[in-house]
Amino acid sequence: MFKGSNSHLWDDVSVGEIIIKMKGIVKKFPGVVANNHIDFEVRAGEIHALLGENGAGKTTLMNILYGIYRPDEGEIYVRGKRVKIKSPRDAISLGIGMVHQHFMLIQTHTVAENIALSLHTKFFLPTREVEKKIADLSNKYGLKIDPRARIWQLSTGEKQRVEILKALCMGAHVLILDEPTTVLTPEEVKELFKVLKCMVKEGKSVIFVTHKLDEAISISNRITVLRQGKVIATISANEANKRKLAKMMVGREVLFQIKKEENSSEVGSIILKVENLYALNDMGLPAVKGVSFDIREGEILGIAGVAGNGQKELIEVITGLRKASSGKVIIFGKDVTNKSPKEIDELGVAHIPEERVGVGIAPNMSVTENLILKCYRRPPFSKGPFLNKRYIDEYAEKLISEYKIATPSKSTPVKMLSGGNIQRLILAREMSRNPKLIIAAHPTYGLDIGATEQIRRLLLEHRSKGAAILLVSEDLEEVMTLSDRIAVMFQGKIIGPIPTSTVKIEDIGLMMAGETVVLQQR
Repeated sequence: MFKGSNSHLWDDVSVGEIIIKMKGIVKKFPGVVANNHIDFEVRAGEIHALLGENGAGKTTLMNILYGIYRPDEGEIYVRGKRVKIKSPRDAISLGIGMVHQHFMLIQTHTVAENIALSLHTKFFLPTREVEKKIADLSNKYGLKIDPRARIWQLSTGEKQRVEILKALCMGAHVLILDEPTTVLTPEEVKELFKVLKCMVKEGKSVIFVTHKLDEAISISNRITVLRQGKVIATISANEANKRKLAKMMVGREVLFQIKKEENSSEVGSIILKVENLYALNDMGLPAVKGVSFDIREGEILGIAGVAGNGQKELIEVITGLRKASSGKVIIFGKDVTNKSPKEIDELGVAHIPEERVGVGIAPNMSVTENLILKCYRRPPFSKGPFLNKRYIDEYAEKLISEYKIATPSKSTPVKMLSGGNIQRLILAREMSRNPKLIIAAHPTYGLDIGATEQIRRLLLEHRSKGAAILLVSEDLEEVMTLSDRIAVMFQGKIIGPIPTSTVKIEDIGLMMAGETVVLQQR
């Protein structure tokens, strides 16, 4: 009842059999060749990792396999039979499911309604029955979600869980996962990996798109690397190592250990102070519960936690996007509690938001227009009521070059860019103003190793210039590497902050899951 009409296609599948074959795939967009004669195949009973820089063509290739795009050239075979995949419905009927990096959910519908819409059946499927299925899967896989919550009320991590649950409900024989682990704790990643390994033991297959090299090596059987729309190589995971894969992805050596200068014992003055802050979520329930902390000049405070524990609401209160119920937000000694985003921005606060497309950009506007969204009213970007077009064009070209934004032109609508290049654009706009306070929410979420290295270096450069940085991330390695102090949010409350040097990554993982940890002085 919960599966597509594809079971006959997958009778008598042999482990190791080539079940998906993409041959000579070409896909062009205006000014860009996203896929350039790509050959890609998947075997039964394998996890096949797909790696590449943002904009390398990974998601485009998977969108073709899932029927969202149609190739300009090339052929697709499923179990040796050439097929035409014109829509996701066709893909599902062939036993192909996909969890997208940018979620394909209807914002005004509930979790259960979104999943019900994805289940192809000749009979009416009561929402109550879907809710029961969600509850069963949630308990089985540890992906907790309220089936009656509306999508717009959920955090990014919770939306990701809905997509994973939807794919599990659909019973795909080939499951495409686009960055599925970014918002999970280490324990949840382990549980997901157990599920995937059970699937492949049954002869099913997984295409695992990830920017995390350790994950690709540990979970996959084979790894295909794309660069600039072409296949560089397909190798066995047993032959792979991080340095080799990173060089294949970006075409150069990548430094994995970024050196961070230690702060002196005499830190700077307090830039951001949060006092006993309370706030509600979109459902009117307490989300931030008595949170207090401060950040000083030249310091990075990292906040770790599983999505849905109040981080999103905390950042929105600090940046003026959400009202506080009580408590104070003080920036540069000024009480800005419940001030507008514009007032807070004008103090010199940079905001790298969790929701890139929903909050970070105006999708239909050009690259240039998005780069000047926060400064076009001021000279030299404008002269009185008129924009200084020549200066704006030069400014946009400078930032596109400096931040390596891959775009056909500065006039291209931002919605045409890859996720990584949208993030580079947001960083260019926010960081080029040399802010003294940076609020960074998941700044490297879903990004490849090259872009991740660039962004982490950028944050450390601004720290060395005296900026105070609030870093919210579910990537524990990132939090531990960059932060001077670290805190954990769990059920709306904050644990810490404590010096990063006094805690182990395993302790943080336990704290994220609500465990009490006794910290030893190290």
